[in-house]
Amino acid sequence: MRKTILLLLLIISSTFVFAQRYANEQLTKETPLPNYRLAAKYSPENLAKLVHSTTVKPHWLKKRNRFWYQYKTTEGSNYYLVDADKKTKIALFDNEKMAKWLTEITKDPYDAQHLPKFKFEFVKNETAIRFRVTATEEVKAIEKNEKEVKIDSTETAKKATEKPKMEKKVYHFEYKLGGNKLIVIDNKKEEKDIKKWANIAPDSSIVLYSKNYNLYWMNKENFLKAVKDEKDTTIVEHQWTKDGVENFGYGGESRGENNETKEEKKDDRKEIWGTWSRDSKKFVFQKRDLRDIKDLWVINSVSKKRPTLETYKYHMPGEQEYFKNELLIFDIPSKGVVKVKLDTIKQQSISVYRAPIKKANQDDKFKPSLLLSKKNKIYFNTISRDRKKLDICVADINTGEVTVLIKERFNTYIESKDLVLFNNEQEMLHWSERDGWAHFYLYDTKGNLKKQITQGSYHVDDFINIDEKERVLYFTANGVNKSQDSYYAHLYRINLNGTNLRSINSGDYNTSISMSDSNKYFVSNYSRVNTIPKSELRDNNGNVIMQLETADLSQLFATGYKFPEPFKMKADDGITDIYGVMYKPYDFDSTKVYPLIEYVYPGPQTEAVAKSFSIRMNRTDRLAQVGFVVVTLGNRGGHPDRSKWYHNYGYGNLRDYGLADKKYVAEQLADKFPFIDIDKVGIFGHSGGGFMSTAAMLVYPYFFKVAVSSSGNHDNTIYNSWWSETHHGVKEEIDEEGKISYKYKIDVNQELANNLKGHLMLVTGDIDNNVHPGSTIRMADALIKANKRFDFMLMPGQRHGYGKMTEYFFWLKADYFSKYFLGVEPVNIDMLEMNRNKPKG
Repeated sequence: MRKTILLLLLIISSTFVFAQRYANEQLTKETPLPNYRLAAKYSPENLAKLVHSTTVKPHWLKKRNRFWYQYKTTEGSNYYLVDADKKTKIALFDNEKMAKWLTEITKDPYDAQHLPKFKFEFVKNETAIRFRVTATEEVKAIEKNEKEVKIDSTETAKKATEKPKMEKKVYHFEYKLGGNKLIVIDNKKEEKDIKKWANIAPDSSIVLYSKNYNLYWMNKENFLKAVKDEKDTTIVEHQWTKDGVENFGYGGESRGENNETKEEKKDDRKEIWGTWSRDSKKFVFQKRDLRDIKDLWVINSVSKKRPTLETYKYHMPGEQEYFKNELLIFDIPSKGVVKVKLDTIKQQSISVYRAPIKKANQDDKFKPSLLLSKKNKIYFNTISRDRKKLDICVADINTGEVTVLIKERFNTYIESKDLVLFNNEQEMLHWSERDGWAHFYLYDTKGNLKKQITQGSYHVDDFINIDEKERVLYFTANGVNKSQDSYYAHLYRINLNGTNLRSINSGDYNTSISMSDSNKYFVSNYSRVNTIPKSELRDNNGNVIMQLETADLSQLFATGYKFPEPFKMKADDGITDIYGVMYKPYDFDSTKVYPLIEYVYPGPQTEAVAKSFSIRMNRTDRLAQVGFVVVTLGNRGGHPDRSKWYHNYGYGNLRDYGLADKKYVAEQLADKFPFIDIDKVGIFGHSGGGFMSTAAMLVYPYFFKVAVSSSGNHDNTIYNSWWSETHHGVKEEIDEEGKISYKYKIDVNQELANNLKGHLMLVTGDIDNNVHPGSTIRMADALIKANKRFDFMLMPGQRHGYGKMTEYFFWLKADYFSKYFLGVEPVNIDMLEMNRNKPKG
């Protein structure tokens, strides 16, 4: 017994000594001094000089399996033409010769490394390219219409005494591929032949537009007049509808306009959105009644003269009023109108399926919006306000009669992707999460299920293409390979009978692809956050045809840059895998301890965790250089590219659902890495991340010590109803008389204002018409009433993003974390790191 007691005392004593020694070691470890100079090196402006192209963006051509692309390195830009069938890659032109020709013709100096920015148009059966270059030489501007000035009632004269308007000379060139000369076609500027307000029929016979909230039309001849001069008094335009009014009209929306610009533009021609039949005889338009939706406002105090008021419709969660939607079919020849037979009393949203644009047509100037069907049918879906009921429907384009083809029902919310028609419109592919994972289902066009094509515990992301003859489906998916990060996307092929699933760009990387319209070849860009990006060309069996490019990161590495480190931890349930990335200072010193800062976005539509190499470092790598370990990590409920369970975890608990994971992962990281100071954990984020970072400070006030929360939707009762009601839920109630009402209840940040213990900075733009500044102001109001000290910054004239004030905000954030975590508060009135490299006049 005595031996046992002595042994226990020895163990306790040893444990105490070890713990004391560990505590002393932690106390003796230094916190780094803020390194602003290092953080300044990695500003977006500086990074643009260090890193250029990191992916190949193919411009697929219409003839054969060919594409061209531009790729920029520290040696300049090169342009290549790839013929996949011939397995060849050649320079589109010789840079040195092109520089010589441009110099000789324009009289402006060029060399092979410094060519102008090109916008190519392939012509003459894709054997030549055309492009324009603007010279420094000034010439007299050519007026489209020489206008006359009235002198008196009997005499007119030209403006002879006015100084001629000057403009830069434009050269319109043509180069024959493989040729040895550059030809000047003309000196005309590029014609802006497609007006923003014009919705042009596929055959160009008629143009539709909105004016004073009504539908108007003009023929091709008059539209060409408008292209030359919109104020031409000889233009003949026709009014089609007369019942359009503001907020229940035919196009002409004024979102983003203020009280001054709205008045100035009230009689302008404006755009009308809609979708055309392939024969140009029908135009399908969704008319929305917003009149019962309440107004919201923002005031721009730094507008040019007087402060301006912007008024817009904004539906908030739980409000009983809702958008009333109807589908109208305009018959072009007869000028008749048919309503699609829908229950417009139902509170639902409508989405018309459109034909995808072919890869070879992506660069076309004219890309009309076309109906999915070529056979006089309108495929569309309706989804209930509570997002639990989705119907996929088809309407007869002549009568408006509707048939429901597929019904989806779920207890949380339903998401959908584009419908795919094929096999002469006898079959269709439908994407659904009905079994807990996203998969493709094969239906006939009468709505009969034929086959679940993909199945298993992985997420089907996007439809890429289909080989109808071979009956092979190409798609991207996440999580098929269980040995990899479950977010990594790859391209797969599978037979439509559900057999022979295989990846055709495998590898332990995240990939992005662009497939030819023929399905025969695709460009695959691949990397991780800690690898150099590469690009290759493969065929549809996964064989590598050629290596295309490897990104040039030489200048980046020369600055001392180091890759971030991906990690995998467990969620707060001890079961779910959570993936993240750690960003350390490039002057990292293992003898020091670093505050841990989490950059967060809660989802549910995405997570703030990079999977591929990126130079978008402002919120991660760059902040770490000040003297922190910065991490990004997911959370249950955060991302759609996993199971439906994972994605919908936060349903009904939209404020707190991700916070336990953020805390638990931070604790695991501190256990694993002794250089992390678990007593100094900060958090920041923007938008949903602004809302989450403040919530973290209030739910776990003794764990999260400092936060910077920008443009956060702290009060989701005043955020837009789509986001809040979808991801949190809204309850549909039916009374005894059959009347439907909607109930919405959600926890908001300001309810917890009394819990604040740490240092919090709130930031918002004052004309944010996405997350209204009222959300941040309500949070500030609650903190003031709770007698809390906090910091508040208003970004004048800024919307949801901070535009030219983004750099200022970065240093504001750096200052805040430096003050409270590193013990150094910048006191200089000037932000030196912003001013140091600016040339002084």
